[in-house]
Amino acid sequence: MSAGRRAVSTRAVVVGVLLVSLLLAGVVSLYAASTPDGLTKVSQEQGFADTETEHGAGDGPFAGYDAGFLDGDLGGAVAGVAGVLVVLVLGTALTAVVRRRPGADEPRG
Repeated sequence: MSAGRRAVSTRAVVVGVLLVSLLLAGVVSLYAASTPDGLTKVSQEQGFADTETEHGAGDGPFAGYDAGFLDGDLGGAVAGVAGVLVVLVLGTALTAVVRRRPGADEPRG
């Protein structure tokens, strides 16, 4: 490492990535287009959009990328932040499980 440069800790990088992810999920979602996504657009163009049925989680608290219990654009921002947190928790749990497997630290040969 060159003189005058400090090493950045892993914790600082993780916290930075988490903060940027939450900021993007909360702020960028406010500017998301209200136009249909790719699959919905194709189904409309091809004429089979009317065959769509409601799925089991359709009345859930974050259905449709929106927090239905909040009014306005804030619902999309909250849903985005909640999605980031869910992915973070699941990813952390999966990493912990894989790391604790017997023989996980042994080199593969």
